[in-house]
Amino acid sequence: MDLVVRRKDFLHELQLFQGIVERKNTIPVLANVLLEAEDNKLRMVATDLEVALDVRCPAKVKKSGTLTLPAKKLFEIVRALPDTNITIREEGQDVVKVSADKFESRIKTLSRQDFPTLAKADNKKFIKLPGQTLRALITRTQFAITGEDTRYFLNGALFYFTADQITLVATDGHRLALVVGKRGGGGNIKKGKNGEPRVILPRKTLTELNKLLTEEIKEIGYQQSDNHLFFEVGERMLISRMIDGQFPAYERVIPKGNDKAIEFDSDRLTAAVKRVAVLSSERSQAVKIQINKNKVEITSNTPDVGEASEELEVEYAGESVQICLNAKYVLDFLGVVETDNVRLEFKDETTQAVMQPVGSEGYNYTYVIMPMRI
Repeated sequence: MDLVVRRKDFLHELQLFQGIVERKNTIPVLANVLLEAEDNKLRMVATDLEVALDVRCPAKVKKSGTLTLPAKKLFEIVRALPDTNITIREEGQDVVKVSADKFESRIKTLSRQDFPTLAKADNKKFIKLPGQTLRALITRTQFAITGEDTRYFLNGALFYFTADQITLVATDGHRLALVVGKRGGGGNIKKGKNGEPRVILPRKTLTELNKLLTEEIKEIGYQQSDNHLFFEVGERMLISRMIDGQFPAYERVIPKGNDKAIEFDSDRLTAAVKRVAVLSSERSQAVKIQINKNKVEITSNTPDVGEASEELEVEYAGESVQICLNAKYVLDFLGVVETDNVRLEFKDETTQAVMQPVGSEGYNYTYVIMPMRI
């Protein structure tokens, strides 16, 4: 292999691999990026066996070839270089020279034969999905995915769509985020049990897909095989394994009998919860919300540290209710809504509370929080 590539182009693609390659891995080659040079294009691939990214980068290829290089080290070298052309040239069987201007480095390679073969998509079967709608859905759900490995089916978000809508649902057992966005597409849809394909997208897949969905991406291609999902984003392909499991019947978690509601100014509520939460218990992060006529008082109390409270004026004429919620869960929701006002629906201190943005356009967002008992 012998090629020249622009630092700016090369660095941008290498940056996208950093969340995919694993630092600690029992298979050494998985810490490497595969470089495949041919026809003035440099193909680059990285995978952790669960998620893979396949990209193209323009290059001046003097001699075609295939090799693997350590993804993190290569990224750090390229990032430290000035904005110039970079030469990548094989020197011997397992050494590659990476140079630019007066800088030279020689990096050990690992065998191309050890690098995993990626699952392949059928180019004729891609379904078009709106990129920015998908981006909005991921941003508003991914924080609710659990970090617990024991319930592996919760380590991702439920994803399905019809001809008109796309739905993404995530829960960690304490809260649930449900977003439904407009699809406005056609295409042949492989039917699932409920009339649409339902799959669980791993947390890492959603994180990496969101990085690819920049503002200029209006449409992406989506395809599902027996074990893999394919997302075609421009000239990049994200390939993911599905989580094999049964996602909980989330519809049952959304309360139907919440008969009380208050609207808050989003910024005012965010600021109040942030301030009061400073003196909440580090373990529970609980804040009490005392709701009275035209007034809400948010309080926290940690016996060893102190207490805090803040009062908000609201329009409310119902009976007094006190509910206790995890401040972080409330702030996670408030951090991704873009509307001026949010709505809190509730019934009593033991029933799930529901938060929704008021007047959101292009999507419906429902956020359910289990109350705390302290």
